[in-house]
Amino acid sequence: MIINIINDWDSLSIEEMLKTLHIPKKPMHELRMSKDITINGEAANLRSTINAGDTLYLPIPEEESAYKSSYRLCEVKYEDEHLAILVKPKGVKTHPNDMAESNTLLNHAMYTLDSPYVEPIHRLDQETVGLLLVAKNPFIKKILDRMLEERQITRTYRAKVKSHLPLKQQTIDLPIGKDKFHPNKRRVSQTGDRAVTHIVSSKALGDGIAQVELTLETGRTHQIRVHLAAIGYPVLGDPLYSDSKLRQLSLESYKLEFIHPLTHEKVIATLD
Repeated sequence: MIINIINDWDSLSIEEMLKTLHIPKKPMHELRMSKDITINGEAANLRSTINAGDTLYLPIPEEESAYKSSYRLCEVKYEDEHLAILVKPKGVKTHPNDMAESNTLLNHAMYTLDSPYVEPIHRLDQETVGLLLVAKNPFIKKILDRMLEERQITRTYRAKVKSHLPLKQQTIDLPIGKDKFHPNKRRVSQTGDRAVTHIVSSKALGDGIAQVELTLETGRTHQIRVHLAAIGYPVLGDPLYSDSKLRQLSLESYKLEFIHPLTHEKVIATLD
């Protein structure tokens, strides 16, 4: 893997730079033992000093994702050599439940992206349309997983609900667990996992419908759908958590934003 050294890492050792990325112990040890690290094509090791503008090569083991190529393109909102932000259409799964499947977003990504490794950092419900972040190598996957866990990746969603008035800004902090009577559903449960959703803004659209903008602090299955239903405003067109008879879920992953771990530039992608 090639990393272009930025000003923030000027005069650090390679090991010090990697520690700023919180690289786990095992890959750090493997790099410490490696004889294939180079700086500007010259042999180096983790104690070597890097300077802004240098080109650092790290011998990261090559891995391939097991997803079949669908031979269908998917929409790409952002891409570099390390990661990509894709658009998941409504009704398409994020990834296959069985590796024999070939009509999910990850199958389309294998055909679209020039990378043998494509793995999701988070997931979207099948009926949710919107932005999905994927890693293009296992090294960046570890970094992005940690960033998501530490809430350094902001995921903003938009939903439509029945309401003549905008919903007030609020935080919904209700644990979510499995519904023992319906295997495909989740429910608010005191024995469930902590789930936190923030309603950050809302506006009335007319005809008794309001649009709600939300961010996630946690990422439980069906979290937004369960939380909005729990406060009396189920997502329009939700056949699981409302009385809707149609599968026309009015929920979208509208915006993704984060500081790129290797360039320190802000990455913002929107569905519009």
